[in-house]
Formats: sequence, C-alpha cells, structure tokens
Amino acid sequence: MNMISRFERWFLLVRYWLISKLLSLKILLTSVGAMHTRQIARPLQDRDTLAGLWISDKNTTGIAEAQYRRCWPYHLAMKSFYHLASLGFREQMALRLLPIWSAWLRNQTAPAFDVAYGCGGGQATEIFDLADKTGALKVIDSSSSHPTSAFGFWQRECDIWNPGTTVGTPRWMFARWNRELERADAIICPSTFVVDSMVYNGIPKSKCYLNPYGVDTSIFKPRTMVPERPRFICVGSICLRKGHQYLFRAFEKVKQVLPDAELICAGSFYPDFSSERSRWEGTFTHYENLPQRELGKILQQCTAFVFPSNEESIARAVVEAMGAGLPIIGTHESGATTLVNDGVEGLIVRARDIDQLAEAMIRSATKREENGRMGQASYVRGAQNNSWGDFADRLIRICEQALAQRKASIGTGRFPGYSPK
Repeated sequence: MNMISRFERWFLLVRYWLISKLLSLKILLTSVGAMHTRQIARPLQDRDTLAGLWISDKNTTGIAEAQYRRCWPYHLAMKSFYHLASLGFREQMALRLLPIWSAWLRNQTAPAFDVAYGCGGGQATEIFDLADKTGALKVIDSSSSHPTSAFGFWQRECDIWNPGTTVGTPRWMFARWNRELERADAIICPSTFVVDSMVYNGIPKSKCYLNPYGVDTSIFKPRTMVPERPRFICVGSICLRKGHQYLFRAFEKVKQVLPDAELICAGSFYPDFSSERSRWEGTFTHYENLPQRELGKILQQCTAFVFPSNEESIARAVVEAMGAGLPIIGTHESGATTLVNDGVEGLIVRARDIDQLAEAMIRSATKREENGRMGQASYVRGAQNNSWGDFADRLIRICEQALAQRKASIGTGRFPGYSPK
C-alpha cells in the first residue's frame, strides 16, 4: 500500500474521469513471443480499445501497422532456436535472451494508454514500469497458477518420476513473476484453479478476475457424430507437469478393455519426461506440431479430449476441444472445472489417479449416447458466447471495473499497486 501526493491524486482522478466520460479505454498488450495476445488484439482493435500490440512474433491477425510493433532484435536472436532446438533448450534460450526484450521495450515511446497488459507470468515487469510513469492500470494475464504453487506441483512430479530433475523454468523467473503479481492492480485468471492458487498464496481475491480463454469458432467447429472407434486426444507438450505419466498408464488399462482404442498426443517431448519417454513411444499416435486447422479436423474425429494436468491455467486446447463438441476428461488442476461440470460437459477426475482416469475414458467410449449429450453441452458451454471477441468484451469490463475500484481508492490517498517513479 503506497501513499500518493495530492497532485498525483488530482491528476489520476481527472484522468479516470476523462476515460469514463469522454474517451474509450485504451489497452496496450505486450508479450515475449506472442502467446494469445494476437487473438485478443484483433477484437480490441475492432472495438477501438487497442493502444498497441508489442510482441516478438509476426502479425497474423490484421493489426494496423500503427499499433503493431515487433521486437526484431529478440526475434532474430531466437530465430535459429525456433527451428533447430528441442523444446526444452528453446525455452531456456528464450529466457536467457529476455534482457534483449527488456532493453527493447524500455526504449519504446508508448502511445497514450490506460491499461498496461502483460501477457504471461514473468513478462510484465517492463510494461509495469512504463505504467508507473503514467499511472496506467497494471494488468497481468496469468499463464499458470500462482508461481509458488506452480513450482511446487511441477517439482513434486520431477522428484517422483525423474529423480534429480528440476523444474525447467529457473527460479529467478518465478521470483520475477511473484513481484509482478504483487504490483498488479488486476490479475486475469483463466480458470478457477488459478484463482484458488492466488488466494491460497496470499493474493487478495479482489485483484483476481476470472476470464477463461476464448475459441476461434471459424476453425473449431462441432463434430457431427460420436466416432465408432474410441479415439482420445490430448494436446500440449508431453511432460510431467501435464500428467502424461498418468495418461499413458491409464490408456494402458483402457486398451485391456477396448483393444482398438487410439490415443493421439499432439506436442513435443519436454526434457523432464526423459525417464518415461522410451517406455511409451510407439504406444500412441504422435504429432509433433499440428496447424490449428488440422487440429480442428482431428478433434472432430475424436471420442473425448483428455487432459490430466497437475498444474495449469486452462489450456487453450481444452476450450478448442469444447468448440469441436468433445466431452472433456480433466482435472481441477487443468482448469477444466471452470467450464466443465462433472457429468454434464465431461468428466472431472482426481489429479494423479490412474484408475479413475482410465474409468472415465472407458465410460466416455462405451456410453455413446451420454457421450453425445456431453459433447453437445460442451460445445454450448465452451464455444457459444465464448469467442475471442467475447473474451475481449469481458476484459474491457474487467478493466473498467478495476479502474473504478482504483479511482475509489484514490480518494483515500492510498491504493494498492501504485508506485510512481
């Protein structure tokens, strides 16, 4: 909690009055790489609320040239690693080169903006510094659960399944992320699990705003029938954190009951899975990389989407699978419970419970009528009124609400998160 001067209080009150009465809200989106900023940026642009999109990746969603800035130094430094390196090494290099991104962003001249939106944990520090100079609202889109919990869940799985292995993300990145959460005025939480983890770790619930990811309904369309052959799909890097060690053992049990069942995994192997990889390779259909449109077609041919993650925000693939009309088999820790009610849009299982996971997969394949009902309900809940445009509308309302709360706090001369420099 910080004291502010009378002049600063007056300046901010006038600013917020102008925003609410005369001007449209302007949001500046930033992310190393891109994450889902491009999907958010386009509807914000269409609603005249996009101040800018600053990323290191290409412009794929038609953002106006005046609003799009690409961090070419970071992109060029990373370019060879995008194509030649393994997933684990690529992520290591992305973090080692973070100072290039930091230096580039600090040298940018920003347009007028009311909200600084850092997308991804550990990626908001520089834009928050810029926001502190102008009094803009500081918002972080949390790409995972609270960093203290995220580290603990992940390291536990390393200790059990690959002793001696440590979490792939370095501790300094978790520390940076912790500081960003403390500075933020608002935290966008994609799932109820993320909200729970924030509150458990001492973040005020009033700072946490639930906003599940949207889905591109032009790509992900509902299937027309439940396939005859049981076919399950999981999308995401194959790693201990996402629970593939439990998924593969559960599928082994499924095959004993349903010999013709197929499991599709789309994603690269992560280094922490090295002790498990040789045992399971060849037991499932593996796609290293799937373009979005190809993934959309494959989802339509599947029985259920299975995601037994031990720690997550909510995978975009979960919502995309709902857009394809698939029942979801997932854990609370995967974020699935945000949109999936047990027995309605899918089946909720306990994390790390191999038997329960296998039973849910068998049930979804053998109770075809129920599968069809759950798939239809999944589509309605996950895709209808949940496009990226809907996400953007919810985000605008959240920012307006957070600004109003902050305005009310200014009257007392105190409010959280503000640290003028």
